[in-house]
Amino acid sequence: MDDIAGATPGLRVVTEAIDDIRPLVPLVDSRHPLVFIQRGHGIAGIGEALRLEFAGPTRMTDAAAAWKRVAAAAQVTDPLALPGTGLVALGAFAFSDRSARKSVLIVPSIIIGRRDGVSWITRVNCEDPLPEEKPFGGELTVKFDFGALDRPGYVHAVEDALVHLRSGELSKVVLARSMVGRLPEGADLRVLLGELASGYPGTWTFAVDGLIGASPETLVTAHRGTVTARVLAGSAPRGADTLADEDAAAELATSTKDLDEHAFALRSLLSSLAPHSRNVTSSEQPFTLKLPNLWHLASDVEGDLTDGSSSLDLIAALHPTAAVAGTPTDKALALIDELEPFDRGRYAGPVGWVGADGDGEWAIALRSAQVDDDGTVTAFAGAGIVADSVPETELAETRMKFRPIIDAFA
Repeated sequence: MDDIAGATPGLRVVTEAIDDIRPLVPLVDSRHPLVFIQRGHGIAGIGEALRLEFAGPTRMTDAAAAWKRVAAAAQVTDPLALPGTGLVALGAFAFSDRSARKSVLIVPSIIIGRRDGVSWITRVNCEDPLPEEKPFGGELTVKFDFGALDRPGYVHAVEDALVHLRSGELSKVVLARSMVGRLPEGADLRVLLGELASGYPGTWTFAVDGLIGASPETLVTAHRGTVTARVLAGSAPRGADTLADEDAAAELATSTKDLDEHAFALRSLLSSLAPHSRNVTSSEQPFTLKLPNLWHLASDVEGDLTDGSSSLDLIAALHPTAAVAGTPTDKALALIDELEPFDRGRYAGPVGWVGADGDGEWAIALRSAQVDDDGTVTAFAGAGIVADSVPETELAETRMKFRPIIDAFA
């Protein structure tokens, strides 16, 4: 963690309503965008007023403690008092305790946002004029190749996992693979974000410190004493026509393998939330969620926060869920370390924002890629493996899950 070792900085934060944020969107940095939006609502940042970095097993609890100190020392003027107004940090956290990739909270110098028909601009320690608008770049094309696991390697990893699953050591493990490419010179990542936001409007489109994607899965939202979450586990490709699509959804809704996988993930979330919410509830049966390229089994969860936890406290309690790690968690993580020959970085970790009061919205960083300063782009996709999984079918699932990010770069 940096910038907090000494005195906690006293940020001066001023939010004001504006008529429309759309003219300000082109001001977002073309190479280092900061964005967390869904269906045109959310926040985008320009510049960095404060950057906090964390690592290791306590990265999220360290972040929660550091953020409380930053919020307590800040002078905030926020007449709107909406989610995303006032003091806000965008964040992305590494999946693994041992990841070499830093976890970050970034307070932008300027934040633009929109929610419930209201647009605003927030300035943090900043009275300078807005930066000069940069026109959007042209097409952004990246050619991807296999990462550390090629297709036969992934099939072999799934086969190895099935040995452990069928022996009863664990019930589920999520195995990922990667694809690697390189950005062209002068690439404008706002083009990529536009493709993701328009192509997958129901997802969280995000960009934080080079982590870019469109996630369909909300890890947790905390707002005025209420906690909500959405579990996605179990998936199937969309049908080629209306009738085939209906059949695909119906087959997924009755698939024993997918229902079992979903149940593991839901139980994991409910168990992790129980200490923070005594009345947490979910629907009795999962519903089928339609995305442009996939059907998912989904369950919504809601409860009242009864212990005063912030959204950062909650992501520390919830991560990693069974949807991205497996069950039981410790054995699943050990098997992931054994079978995945790469560092996931922030893939499948929490990504989102936190406000001064601790409320916030956090997704799981799925359908995503990490864009490094040297132009390297690493995309990730995974599949949940259970005892009756078929390796070639799980490989096909990863191909479908790569599509949003790979197609956006095409």
